[in-house]
Amino acid sequence: MSATSKDVARLAGVAQSTVSYVLNGRSPVSADTRRRVEDAIRELGFQPHAGARALVSRRTRVIGLVVPFGTAGDPAGLIPFLDTITTCARERDHDVLLVTADEGAEGLRRLAGRALCDAVVLMGIEADDERIPVAAALPVPVVTIGVPDVPSELHCVDLDFSMAGRLAVEELAACGLRRVVLLGHAESEVARGLNYVARFARGAERAAAVAGLGFRSVSPLEPEHGPVTEEVRRQLADTEGPVGFVVAGHRALRHVLAALRALGRVPGEDAAVVALCTDERAVAEPSEPSNVSTEPREVSRRAMDLLFRLLDQQGAGASSTVELVAPRLTRRATTTVPDTNTTVTSSSP
Repeated sequence: MSATSKDVARLAGVAQSTVSYVLNGRSPVSADTRRRVEDAIRELGFQPHAGARALVSRRTRVIGLVVPFGTAGDPAGLIPFLDTITTCARERDHDVLLVTADEGAEGLRRLAGRALCDAVVLMGIEADDERIPVAAALPVPVVTIGVPDVPSELHCVDLDFSMAGRLAVEELAACGLRRVVLLGHAESEVARGLNYVARFARGAERAAAVAGLGFRSVSPLEPEHGPVTEEVRRQLADTEGPVGFVVAGHRALRHVLAALRALGRVPGEDAAVVALCTDERAVAEPSEPSNVSTEPREVSRRAMDLLFRLLDQQGAGASSTVELVAPRLTRRATTTVPDTNTTVTSSSP
């Protein structure tokens, strides 16, 4: 027979109502009492009924996660976000309800209208996103992973993509190069107006201007062998001097490195390369490219920390916040800076 809250109360030496207070958080409970109740729950393997808890606390203990499945250019790239978000939710005794982003604003209205969740994490943010006004009007806390052009009344967390672009170009400038080419994002990302595309490009272009470097952006660029190889060939044939490549994503990166090798160029010696991708993606490449990390797990963790702060405050606090996570540059084999050792560096604005 399954354990009941009465069994938990008996083992913990407290009233049954105290067990309810610990589970639902509606009344203050001392740390010692909470510990005894939680120990009893673990010992008995007690599983509170989610529906009953929701009726008592008026909270579902569910986080709605709106994910761009189907529209994302890199579904595998979502895994670190999903893994971290679900882990953070479970650590706080919450479940996650996945909603596909292709439902648009209507999907958000459905989440709120049916009282399916206590809060929402919204991903796949476009610069001019139709969901933002709807999200801002929801009666539950909303945190976006991504920054729209007009955040409205929302709380946003994202990588500082402008700084990421700057770090990549500064690394190429430190290599002594005078010309930088940004091999940009895919057509699907550019056409949707995903918020990070323009921010990364602006950061790279501004850094090139500050350093006095020649700068060219090739965007959109499909991350496929043919288009990437042809573009690398074209840039290497340019008579303006040696070139450094900033590669906006790991899917194009493998083709850039392969194209350089096929054209008889050694990455890091004959052409410098810095990629925007996770460290895991970078070290998986045989050429060990230098990279600016996109920090998906840190971004997700910060977003969830913020979301639970808003839940604890019942949504009170600043009407709108934008929290940017600093990217990290890691120098590996595809950039060579004179008179320095290979290092891992962090930078701030």
